[in-house]
Amino acid sequence: MPGNVATLSGRGVRVRVPATSANLGPGFDTLGLALSVYDEIEVSVRAEPGAFVEIHGVGEGTVPTDDTNLVVTSMAYAFTAVDQPVPGVNIIAHNTIPHGRGMGSSGAAVVAGIMAAKGLLAGIVEFSDTDLLRIATEIEGHPDNVAPALFGGLTIAWETAAGPKHKKLEVNRGVSPLVLVPEHTLSTKVARGLQPAQVPHEDAVFNVSRSALLIAALTQSPDLLWDATEDRLHQNYRASAMPATHELVTALREKGFPAVVSGAGPSILVLADGTGERSAAAEFVAAEATVPWQVHPLAVDVQGASVAQLETA
Repeated sequence: MPGNVATLSGRGVRVRVPATSANLGPGFDTLGLALSVYDEIEVSVRAEPGAFVEIHGVGEGTVPTDDTNLVVTSMAYAFTAVDQPVPGVNIIAHNTIPHGRGMGSSGAAVVAGIMAAKGLLAGIVEFSDTDLLRIATEIEGHPDNVAPALFGGLTIAWETAAGPKHKKLEVNRGVSPLVLVPEHTLSTKVARGLQPAQVPHEDAVFNVSRSALLIAALTQSPDLLWDATEDRLHQNYRASAMPATHELVTALREKGFPAVVSGAGPSILVLADGTGERSAAAEFVAAEATVPWQVHPLAVDVQGASVAQLETA
């Protein structure tokens, strides 16, 4: 039953959401990995309608601070999805996930808004994992980024007639992610526009074999990661939109490092077999890259998004 905004008076929550890398090479629109870079928000209900957003870090001065902010619209969508009136809110955001670089920043914002709704409605409406993934996918359009952001770890996401579903898997402790972030950005829409409507049969078969192998490599056998991260479905088609990324991925792979485009790019993810290989890849980038790259040795986030109640006055 619909509630009353007044019942939320004084409520506040703190939400933490990890960055993600989707595709992981051959797992186009299916596989995703949560990474140890986070956006954090504090949301408090206020008496006035509408929203005010205070942003610190990434997006400060460029991201909307009113009702059009993606966190706010996602929170409102979640409230409406469960027939609850949307309250006015104040939001303080501390962002560290790079925007427009293939690390799931928009998916993280969507998940942050939904998790804020979940926390504010605790005891009034309960959200299952199925609800969270369905609502996030309806907003984002694809489940491959929102699933790892919600649940952490390595996720396989797929669509069914009944809605999106996911399976979370534990990543082998030897897998050591390295993310390389360039100064330039790339629109996911632009990257998707370079995909052909059809691909050769042999390329489809190739990617089926590699994506299956990638599950085994990430969960059991990191020594197979170079073979397992080969792709023929999307990376080469998008190369013209990010030549520096294509150049460095190619150079890394020629040296034996399992490098892929992170999400839609232009960042690069190296799924190294151990910290030694990760350090060697970072040293190679420092010595050989022709444009500047921020080098981030990261861990796999195993928790996913979290929400906690705030003490409010």
